[in-house]
Amino acid sequence: MAKFAGVSEATVSRVLRGKPGVSQATRDAVLTALDVFGFARPEPVRSERARLIGLVVPDLSNPIFPAFAEVIGVSLIQRGLVPVLCTRTSDGVSEAHYIEMLLAQQVGGIVFVGSSYADAGPAAIKQLTERKLPIVLINAADENLGVARICVDDAGAAEQALTHLAGLGHEKIGLILGPVGHVPSARKLAGFARFWEERGETRWRRWVDHTVFTVEGGRGAANRLLAAGVTGLVCASDALALGAVRAVRKQGLDVPGDVSVVGFDDSTFMGVTDPPLTTVRQPVRAMAGAAVLSLLQQLEGRPAASEEVLFDPELIVRSTTGPCPVAA
Repeated sequence: MAKFAGVSEATVSRVLRGKPGVSQATRDAVLTALDVFGFARPEPVRSERARLIGLVVPDLSNPIFPAFAEVIGVSLIQRGLVPVLCTRTSDGVSEAHYIEMLLAQQVGGIVFVGSSYADAGPAAIKQLTERKLPIVLINAADENLGVARICVDDAGAAEQALTHLAGLGHEKIGLILGPVGHVPSARKLAGFARFWEERGETRWRRWVDHTVFTVEGGRGAANRLLAAGVTGLVCASDALALGAVRAVRKQGLDVPGDVSVVGFDDSTFMGVTDPPLTTVRQPVRAMAGAAVLSLLQQLEGRPAASEEVLFDPELIVRSTTGPCPVAA
């Protein structure tokens, strides 16, 4: 363990006995090594269990969540903090369960990615509020005031995709979103509505479909929107977009020859799908960095920013978008 921490055994002994004369950086390295090797902390330093940080994500099947988890986890470890990854499971392990577990471990803070502590219910919210635990939300599924919030500009992302497709001659463009009430989806819908209303288009409501964030969900929603005559599809995740591509092909149509498809996230491997997916990229590294910075500020006793921090997305044009067949 001393070798892992890069210190002498004597230094490890001083840290474990709570003796003075050891820098905070060295103490952090030793305590991190203790946690990594699974040793219980002795009484003098047990209160420093707060160096553990909960990292809660909805699932690991959507590549964007592991991407955020990796960047945040590495950043926390570099600062002497130990991330504890928690993800919802199909057998019912929820945010409420994880919050209860993390609080029992005396974690120093929690970062929620793509979910929200509000999902855990009133009891968990009360516990978090009473303990005044440092919390950061990234792309939260619910509106949460008074908490540090890091978000991508979802409305702007929708408008970027729509502007791209409209520039290719598409006049009927569908929007595939997550469940009703999901805040990032609602913000994309607001951008979608604003885009069409500024152009005097009144039919846009029939071009919107809500579903679950899976390939199968995207396929079903795409089939419904193709029946409404759309020639372009803007999707709220890359998984939805891949399902939409599958639906188009199942109908004997071509992507992008007959229907153009745009995803969202720019997840891993989207550049090597068949065809490579046009998508709106989230700035994962910058957003993760801002979340860790906010968490560190709270750990130092400074209050969280009262307003959410918005990050600009970037349209990545690849091969699933092309001219509208009518325009061509």
